[in-house]
Amino acid sequence: MKVLVTGGAGFLGAWLARRLLAEGHTVRVFDRSTDRSLVRSIIGDAADTLEWQSGDIASAADVEAAVAGCGGIAHLAAMLTPACQANPVLGAQVNLIGTLNIFAAAKRHGIRSLAYASSAGVFGPSDGEFPLPTTLYGAFKLACEGSARAYWQDEQIGSVGFRPLVIYGPGREVGGSAGPTIACRKALEGEAYTIPFTGETDMIFVDDVAAAFASAATRPVSGAHVFNLRGEVVSVPRIIAEIEALVPSARISAAGGGLPVAAHIAAHDPTPVLGLLPHTSLRDGLARTVNHYREALLVSGQG
Repeated sequence: MKVLVTGGAGFLGAWLARRLLAEGHTVRVFDRSTDRSLVRSIIGDAADTLEWQSGDIASAADVEAAVAGCGGIAHLAAMLTPACQANPVLGAQVNLIGTLNIFAAAKRHGIRSLAYASSAGVFGPSDGEFPLPTTLYGAFKLACEGSARAYWQDEQIGSVGFRPLVIYGPGREVGGSAGPTIACRKALEGEAYTIPFTGETDMIFVDDVAAAFASAATRPVSGAHVFNLRGEVVSVPRIIAEIEALVPSARISAAGGGLPVAAHIAAHDPTPVLGLLPHTSLRDGLARTVNHYREALLVSGQG
């Protein structure tokens, strides 16, 4: 199957492309960026096998052209929390209008179900069960979930939305919660680094999230589903301790308040819809992240 991955030049898109290729699918990347360096750092020369298409998710015509000829869709393109706060109108155009463009194009091209990225940002800082976002990003994502339900009700286009909290792993460099991944890289580079938040949060390894998207984008789905994707709830001191165990010379600290999302989000079971999904422990996920950056430094001659 040819799967369209919107936002495919980014961190999660690169890991999703990696998994889809491993499962025998072909991938069309749709992104405003033409920079392939992050994708190449994750999947190597296999990046040359991807079909690349540049465009704007907020443009219905661009999205229409991107969907044509595809059998599955994984919609990841988004502006993250800081960017939405800085430019709310553009955030709405990308996150909400972009999602509506995807559903409309799926309808026109006969695609009967798709996967899309929601976020644990739909929850507020004190309740991980009932959505009550306190950020524009979370508000836009909650509106996307409602739009997906409407498309099932009105057009019978099925969907699966996912609500991860902190996705970490090789390549995560953007967004307010990227600190733990950046800390792994900085530790190996010998630089001091301060994770810009404190408290507890739920950490989920990127390949686990990619596996969920790959499953949802490549199988027929009936209904409008939304699943919380949980990893492991940990404190920032625990994250720092795990990195220090992997890189004893690390100089990592933390400052600031907690993330604006409850750490303990409600447990959902996607197994009846998606089958069994992998679960990577924090220790193993951080080890994979550190090893990735260590190998990159060796290749560059800096290790």
